[in-house]
Amino acid sequence: MHSAELRNYERELHQFHLRIGIAGVVVLVAFGLLAARFFFLQVVRYDDYAARAEDNRISIVPVPPNRGLILDRNGIVMARNYSGYTLEIFPRKVASLERTIDEIAELIEIQPRDRARFRKLLAESRNAESLPIRTRLNDEEVAKFAANRYRFGGAVEIKARLFRQYPFDEIASHVIGYMGRINQEDQERLEEEGVDANYRGTDSIGKSGVEASYQNELHGITGFEQVEIDAAGRGIRTLSRTPSQPGNNIGLTLDLRLQQVAESAFGERRGAAIALEPSTGAVLAFVSKPGFDPNQFVDGIDPQYWSELNNSPDRPLYNRVIAGAYPPGSTFKPYMALAALEAGKRRYNSTIHDPGYFEFGGRRFRDSKPGGNGVVDLYKSIVVSSDTYYYMVANDMGIDAIASFMKNFGFGARTGIDLQGEVTGVLPSPEWKVKRFRRPEQQKWYPGETISIGIGQGYNSYTPIQLAQAVATLANGGMVYRPHLVAYIDNPRSGERRYLEPARVHRVPVRAEYIEFVRRAMAGVNKEGTGARAFAGAQYTSGGKTGTAQVIGIKQGEKYIESRVEERFRDHSLFIAFAPVESPRIALAIVVENGGFGARAAAPIARTMLDYYLLGKLPEGMSLPTPEDEVEEEKESD
Repeated sequence: MHSAELRNYERELHQFHLRIGIAGVVVLVAFGLLAARFFFLQVVRYDDYAARAEDNRISIVPVPPNRGLILDRNGIVMARNYSGYTLEIFPRKVASLERTIDEIAELIEIQPRDRARFRKLLAESRNAESLPIRTRLNDEEVAKFAANRYRFGGAVEIKARLFRQYPFDEIASHVIGYMGRINQEDQERLEEEGVDANYRGTDSIGKSGVEASYQNELHGITGFEQVEIDAAGRGIRTLSRTPSQPGNNIGLTLDLRLQQVAESAFGERRGAAIALEPSTGAVLAFVSKPGFDPNQFVDGIDPQYWSELNNSPDRPLYNRVIAGAYPPGSTFKPYMALAALEAGKRRYNSTIHDPGYFEFGGRRFRDSKPGGNGVVDLYKSIVVSSDTYYYMVANDMGIDAIASFMKNFGFGARTGIDLQGEVTGVLPSPEWKVKRFRRPEQQKWYPGETISIGIGQGYNSYTPIQLAQAVATLANGGMVYRPHLVAYIDNPRSGERRYLEPARVHRVPVRAEYIEFVRRAMAGVNKEGTGARAFAGAQYTSGGKTGTAQVIGIKQGEKYIESRVEERFRDHSLFIAFAPVESPRIALAIVVENGGFGARAAAPIARTMLDYYLLGKLPEGMSLPTPEDEVEEEKESD
């Protein structure tokens, strides 16, 4: 071998050894790093990663509690629960929701309304882990999906859930309220109250009525299960279980039978009726017509039905009892009589000549009876409902004295009933007008405005529950009680029953003899006055007062002809009553929207309600719900 070739060979051999050495070092370093990493993972972080692995193997599953029952005063169940299967999609686990739904539809029927409801839920509950595409699956559908479950890779699952049920559909819907899915606003409120952890696994929450105002009592305490899962996230076995605790049962003061009688008496008419027990403020009946079916909300409301509810001119979701404000009309006159007596502006025998009008400031304020009522004293002014008499009373008293007195009976203030959404109504006064209007000329109180106040017109605007509280106060001798719907709360775990005591507000500062006089005059209304026809032949004594409230103003000199006025602009029909006169057990207020004269529309409804409550007498052809469910303790769902 030549020397040159030898040198090349030695150089290449050296380079080869050098590369081998470098590669060996790299391999040793790599193995060293790998060994160090293994040591770090297997020794230093062993406990941490072992715990994580265990966590991935075990899932904590919330167990929602049974919601408490809602019952009427006789133990009839008005809201209960049942279990059912839902087919739910996990939106975060699917690439295309529409394609996934189409694939589901190949196995199980998915109607257009199901798709529309799902889209509505998705828009309202963007943070929800899963949303139902179908509810109330039958056994065949459950089995069919279970056999094809593998096709969806854990993105679609069957879940067993509790559903709310309202056995009597629309009856007392504004009292019971309805349930709806927890939205972002609800979630934020739960977090503010510090109870959001207790709602894990719970999809729905009370949105209105007793379902909303007693939500915390009804909900219960969420439990949880430790479940071993496989790599696909499916449960294999339950390792441990902390059971949920059912919510408390709510016993109402409401008499469901009386409620059904009242709603049936209303028929298809719009309006409100509220009946109270004068000695306690307990609500016996609570009618807002039209109503709605709360069952439609249970598993996500159909968008079409939701649109119908919101766009209907009859406003079925509008709770007229506590949020509807109406002129009281002549039902205001008994309180004007009390105000005049207490202020010394009238005596029992104070008389006027009623020509059928009262002239003030160049304007003629007309009486509802053309030609007037002749000689009228205080008793007769209530019995025949003389407008002229109370035009004069209002003028003599002045608006400040009227407003100050009416506050005692709760006019223009929330009653404090245990429902959400109550409004204040309007008790007119110069101070109110300054707050209500912006322009100085609008803020000024004119003496002529006081005249209409005296007959329950003008700016007067009160809720039916305010009218009912006021007449209950009269019936009860002047003691004001706060209206309430809940009588007791039952704890099904301990068996303890907690009664809610009636809340006395105050006693009105009126002499007892004046109250007794007005009560006798109201008894005269139903015996010989404007309510006599509706109460002819009644087997009990009662006091009442009719009222007719204008919806639109009538120009000076014009005559109101009902048949020529569009139905929704006709007068409202009102009636307040209590019975028996000797020892009142029930007081009520009724408003029939656009029903005309109080004696014609509202008074017969009152007669029907009183006949049933006092005598057990039903209108011909009417049937009542049977107490198919005396309180049965529901078993906790598995």
